[in-house]
Amino acid sequence: MRKILLIFVILAIFVIGGCHKSSDLFLSFDKLDASTVSDEANHLTEHDFFSKDLVVTSEEADHGNADFVRSEAAMLFNITDQEVIYSKNIYKKLYPASLTKLATALVVLKHGDLTDSVTISYNASHIPEPGAKLCGFLEGDVISVETLLHSLLVHSGNDAGIAIAEHVGGTVEHFVSLMNMEAERVGAVHSNFVNPHGLHDNNHYSTAYDIYLIFNELLEYNTFRNIIGLSSYIAEYEDKEGNLKQVTYPSTNLFHSEAIDPGEDITVIGGKTGTTSKAGNCLVLLSEDTKGNFYISLILKASDQDVLYSEMVSLLTLIHSNE
Repeated sequence: MRKILLIFVILAIFVIGGCHKSSDLFLSFDKLDASTVSDEANHLTEHDFFSKDLVVTSEEADHGNADFVRSEAAMLFNITDQEVIYSKNIYKKLYPASLTKLATALVVLKHGDLTDSVTISYNASHIPEPGAKLCGFLEGDVISVETLLHSLLVHSGNDAGIAIAEHVGGTVEHFVSLMNMEAERVGAVHSNFVNPHGLHDNNHYSTAYDIYLIFNELLEYNTFRNIIGLSSYIAEYEDKEGNLKQVTYPSTNLFHSEAIDPGEDITVIGGKTGTTSKAGNCLVLLSEDTKGNFYISLILKASDQDVLYSEMVSLLTLIHSNE
């Protein structure tokens, strides 16, 4: 009887004492399981896991004055303290444009090999949509997955997206299924991706909160954080004749130029842009204040580029008003 009582006491102490950390334990083991994550994720230090705890907010109401931002959806989360500073329509299904490429990057980092060489196909070099953002890769060019990933995230090349999908997934269709699988795995269950680049499709949609979940997951990868911090990228690859090519791609994120000032004591580390006629202008950012707190901010469907960046700067000012 005493032995049974002792076992009961030990179990009670474990359950009561550990319940407030159960989600942390689950997330930690999920991230560190060698069978489910890439080698890079396995070698991250404890400090690198600053993004593992999620900010949770109610679906019933916005947080803050909805009129503060005119764009269709917006959010500002303190991901260090897991705090909602501002939210508007973050569960509304919208077209994500090239923010889609975040899901593409997640699949690459989980299922791809950055050292692989990719031969650009006809499909990758012939994007039929007029005005689509391209890196200008030609059929037969030989490019590493690492270079394609940089070109995808820095310059938002849609041709890089197709090349990645065909190589990592075998087919674009299979790659897209991996995108949806990874989105669901991180909790982004209100999204449906039908392509790896975000060019318009009526059945291709996401939400601000889902994009936050995917972006937050990507922050655990050193490679991703390094790429989104680049103001430009020099891509080196070979053409089909074996000649070395070198092309400089500027970042589409204007916070990396002197044109946009994020405000006093705020450092924009990096992010991802997206624009189509149906999606409007979109942007997600990772920023840091002088106290070492990290923030994710996001705007979907701004009416134009000027509105996008002015409203993003306004969002970032809320960091100080919240201190």
